[in-house]
Amino acid sequence: MRIGDVARAVGTTTRTIRYYEEIGLLEPSERRSGAHREYTEADVERVREILRFKDLLGVSLDELRELIAAEDARRAIREEFPRTEDPVRRRQLLEEALGHLDRQLELVHRRAAELAALEGDLDERRARVVAGLERSPSASRS
Repeated sequence: MRIGDVARAVGTTTRTIRYYEEIGLLEPSERRSGAHREYTEADVERVREILRFKDLLGVSLDELRELIAAEDARRAIREEFPRTEDPVRRRQLLEEALGHLDRQLELVHRRAAELAALEGDLDERRARVVAGLERSPSASRS
């Protein structure tokens, strides 16, 4: 799949995808003759994941890298876990996964708190404007 196909599939631009490559968030699976990038369905899902975190959380690029790194680590754990029979290693994998999830949740909770504070501020401002309207003479009384 070519970069334009990926961009259309996820609803973004080829420039955005190239930028994600430049900053290390995305690496195309392979390059074909003429140095054309070739993407797999897994690459498309990764771009969707990046866009989802970015859109939902409004995170910085550093935070985005952290979220994606945690997703990658959890994906690797999910792949290793069923192949591991050693109970000690399985416990280690679960503890690692928990640590990654905790870091992701910390970021989500921080964003939720920021949004709640903004919502409270906007509610207060709205209440002041409504109170001002109620105190002001009606336009029809002029």
